[in-house]
Amino acid sequence: MNGYGFDFHGLRFEARASGALWWPEGAALIVADLHLGKSERMARRGGPLLPPYEGLATLERLAGEIAALDPQAVVSLGDGFDDMAATEALDPQVAGALRRLARGRDWIWIGGNHDPGAPAGLPGRAADSLPLGRVTLRHEAAEGPDVSGHFHPVVRLAGERHRAFLLGRDHLLLPAFGAYTGGLSHDDPALAALVPQGLAIACGARAIALPLGRRRRS
Repeated sequence: MNGYGFDFHGLRFEARASGALWWPEGAALIVADLHLGKSERMARRGGPLLPPYEGLATLERLAGEIAALDPQAVVSLGDGFDDMAATEALDPQVAGALRRLARGRDWIWIGGNHDPGAPAGLPGRAADSLPLGRVTLRHEAAEGPDVSGHFHPVVRLAGERHRAFLLGRDHLLLPAFGAYTGGLSHDDPALAALVPQGLAIACGARAIALPLGRRRRS
């Protein structure tokens, strides 16, 4: 197994090495910050031109998790799209891949700061948040306990930056799953305020848990 299992407020989760979160009891796969359509949005707004393949690359990784786990539900914790216009300008191949992945399963788009509305013409249903036992699934951490995204946390391991889950007492923060996403260091004040102590679970070939809140070697 390349994931890391843990308990959080009565729920058993697995932090997958891919950056996805797996809830076995509910057969739900949870991802954050796909940012589909980012290259199109940057070009549209006069930014740098990036190869327009991030959507397919992101969904290819997501398809691997779906094939491995066969979830009954997939939850996107907000910023599934880089903005609302990107949902309408989505590459037909990306839209087609989304439809294939969503077929036969519940697909839930939680609104984010980039995509507060429902994606037009795409599968799934929209929600502001989602209760999971005592835990709330939402885009940005608020009153816990909750599972959220938004910050794109990263941690340094062996001199390299890795996308990472941050697990604290009341907050579980997911890494960005999208291919064209930056990252915020786990010790940035915004993240340290939410998870001052706990674990960072680094993504990569396998999930590696690292202690937070006390000195450790990089």
